[in-house]
Amino acid sequence: MKYKTTVGLEIHIELNTKSKMFCGCLNDSEEKQPNKNVCGVCLGHPGMLPVINEKAVEKVIKADLALGCDIATESFFERKNYFYPDLPKGYQISQYQAPLCREGFLELSGVGKKIRIERIHLEEDTGSLAHPDKANYSLINFNRSSVPLMELVTQPDLESATEAREFAKELQLILRYLDVSGANMEKGEMRVEVNISLRPENQKEFGTKVEIKNLNSIRSVEKSIEFEIKRQAEILEKGEKVVQETRGWHDAKEITFSQRSKEEAHDYRYFPEPDLPPLEIKADYLEEIKAHIPELPSQKRERFKKEYGLQEEIFIIKPKTGDFWEQTASELSEWIGSETGKAIKGEERKRVIDLVTNYSVELQGVIRSVLNMEMEDLILAEKFNITAEDFAEFIKMIYLGQISSKIAKMVLIEMVKTGQDPSDIIEANGWQMVSDEGEIEKAVAEVISANAKAAEDFKNGKQASFQFLLGQVMAKTHGKAKPELASQILKKQLS
Repeated sequence: MKYKTTVGLEIHIELNTKSKMFCGCLNDSEEKQPNKNVCGVCLGHPGMLPVINEKAVEKVIKADLALGCDIATESFFERKNYFYPDLPKGYQISQYQAPLCREGFLELSGVGKKIRIERIHLEEDTGSLAHPDKANYSLINFNRSSVPLMELVTQPDLESATEAREFAKELQLILRYLDVSGANMEKGEMRVEVNISLRPENQKEFGTKVEIKNLNSIRSVEKSIEFEIKRQAEILEKGEKVVQETRGWHDAKEITFSQRSKEEAHDYRYFPEPDLPPLEIKADYLEEIKAHIPELPSQKRERFKKEYGLQEEIFIIKPKTGDFWEQTASELSEWIGSETGKAIKGEERKRVIDLVTNYSVELQGVIRSVLNMEMEDLILAEKFNITAEDFAEFIKMIYLGQISSKIAKMVLIEMVKTGQDPSDIIEANGWQMVSDEGEIEKAVAEVISANAKAAEDFKNGKQASFQFLLGQVMAKTHGKAKPELASQILKKQLS
């Protein structure tokens, strides 16, 4: 029998505010020392009163607006009551009846489908537990306790593991563009829970829902759904019923496993938080936040494609690197325009765009090999010391044939190491192109003499031999001979 898969996602996102949700403690996901960023409020001490973090409210609304949600004019916080060792108060301050927003959507451009968002609300995170190997106890770290947490709940519109993966990837990207969260899943800044059910294709009612908790990578989101589809299909094929439960995910074994029966909302005994006032969201406040929403990934993707014919996703998923690419392309186009007196078009424009794209990718590879870091991280940390102007000058030299591809790689390495202007690097190292015909003629003659068989093969019509000989000429001149001039002289001497 064929089955239809229905998937909904619940995604928790830690906001990158400076302080926690209801107190002044530092919000630092990088902190290694346990229980350092804590106080009486986030430890749940009696008589300690919470205060709402306005920046957290602002960041959630920013995400809500970017996702086309309806913002509530009035909202309030509630106590969600349950016991767990890392929840010091015995309840979590959250929202249930009056979330900050409802009814948004996220469009998956790859599959051409809109996924509806049911609600987004604001709450505080819990602490975290550590379970030492072979120990009969657990340790609690309250650094994460009361970190501002945005929870997004989708409608059950997803129908495959692929769609769920694409939703999580695109949402993660949007959050980073908005500077709402780092959304690093390996650091717990974004955690995904999957609700999944199967039903026969001809059945209208949803099947029994199973929840998969706390998935900490996009890969595990995809793999857990693939496994659960197979597991539930096998149960249904046997004529048995799927049990409604919460399951965990074993990353190494790539299987889900039963954890507990699922609690319902009424088990949490929600009631309004008496120590916090209701939130009133005014129109002018919304307009102010809306004015600071940057270009979003989908908009940038479409603009890059329309303006530059650029479809490389790397410049979208790494926005700062994409900005650097665009600044470089702009600098280079401006230079060519001023030199030629006209804007570049057609094939010439494509050549310029391809040069900027290819050497931007090359630059990222050099950074990884030399500095063992990502270009995006360097830019974000303000430690990237190559300007778009210098990089455009470097590509201009390649465009004009002033340096060979071999010299270009050497210059690029030095630019990464020192941040120097490419002209200064070339001059300091004596890497200027050789344009003296006599010097190149001498190198060509020596190459032909040392490779008589390849020269004879070329004369007999073997074109590959010419490229081999030209490569030898470039090697003999240490990549400094002008390739066009070397090619002309080689053809002349061979004939």
